[in-house]
Amino acid sequence: MTPALVARAFRIVAVAEACSWACLLVGMFVKWILRTSEIGVTIFGPIHGGLFIAYVLVTVLAARTFRWSLRTTVVALVASIPPLATLWFERRASREGRLDPQLSPASAR
Repeated sequence: MTPALVARAFRIVAVAEACSWACLLVGMFVKWILRTSEIGVTIFGPIHGGLFIAYVLVTVLAARTFRWSLRTTVVALVASIPPLATLWFERRASREGRLDPQLSPASAR
C-alpha cells in the first residue's frame, strides 16, 4: 500500500468512525431518554463496532507507514474511545504533517 492510500484510508475511516459514534449517541438518546425506539442502537451499534475495529487497524497501518512515535500512535488509538475524537486526531495529524505521503519514510524507498 502506498503512503497516499494509507493516508486517505485513515482519513475516511476516522471520519466514518466519528459519524457512526454520533449516530449511535442519537440512537442511545432515543432508546434511554425518550424511551421510544431501539432501532438506532440496533442499526448503529454494529456499524460503529465495525468502524471502531477498522479505525484501530488503519491506525496501526498508518503508524507503521508513517513511522509515528509510540506516543502519537497511543494518542491516535485512545482517540477512538471518546465520541468524535477521531476527527480531532485526524485534523491534528494532517496539520502536523503526520499523514503527508511526501514526508513518509516509506516514500523515500
